[in-house]
Parts: sequence; C-alpha cells; structure tokens
Amino acid sequence: MVDERFSPYAAFLLRVALGVMFLAHSVVLKLMTFGLPGTAQFFVSIGLPGWLAYVVFVMEAIGGAALVLGVQARWVALALAPILVGAIWHHSGFGWVFDAEGGGWEYPLYLTLLCFVQALIGDGRWALSPSRFPQPLRRLAGVA
Repeated sequence: MVDERFSPYAAFLLRVALGVMFLAHSVVLKLMTFGLPGTAQFFVSIGLPGWLAYVVFVMEAIGGAALVLGVQARWVALALAPILVGAIWHHSGFGWVFDAEGGGWEYPLYLTLLCFVQALIGDGRWALSPSRFPQPLRRLAGVA
C-alpha cells in the first residue's frame, strides 16, 4: 500500500536526485572535466558518432534542469532513459561492479529503472509544470 501523504514528497526527492545526477554527468563530467570535444572523441573511440556526444550533453543538461524544476518530469525521465540504455551497452563488457576498470553496468541499469519509476509515479510536489497525459492515454489509464 502506498502512503498517499508522503508519496508526492518521495516523487519530488526522486525527481531532484535524478535531475542533479543528469546535470552532474553533463555539466561536470562532459563539459568541465573532459570538455565537449574530448567527450566527442570518447564517443568515437567506442564506435559512436562524435556528434552524438553533443546531443547527449544537451539532452542531459536540459533534461536534468527540467527534472530539478519539475517541468514535465514524467516525459523527461522517459526521454532520458535511452541515454542510460546506451550507457548500459557501453559498460556491459566491464562486469557488474561500477568501480571495476571501465565501470560496470549496474549503475546505468539502476538509473534507467529510476527513470521508469519517475515516469510511473509522476512529478511529485513543487513541480513547475506537472506532466499531462494526452487524452487517449488518460482514457486508457482510467484518468478523467
């Protein structure tokens, strides 16, 4: 049973934690630590096009900010999940533990799961622009 009194706060905490993680991974790691050209070079080294690094950076930075602020958090979390699936793909050959050389795949898998949980439970408290379902999805979900 879900405690309805506290669930909006739990969704808020999850939303902010995910947002901060995406901001840290984009701004701190990709931009400030490796630089965008260095990140693009890394993408090329693992067989991805270099331009994709810039797309991922923008998606993570804007998506992270949107999550922190509570702007359409359900949809933002779903939109960011494919990036994490790509991270699972990259880390899959390094084993389970993330502190192994090259990092493991359990952390990206965990974050992917958290994105889906965010999409399921909603925006939580203090969302600037709560997620809205399109009318056909509202009928399907049994929401008026």
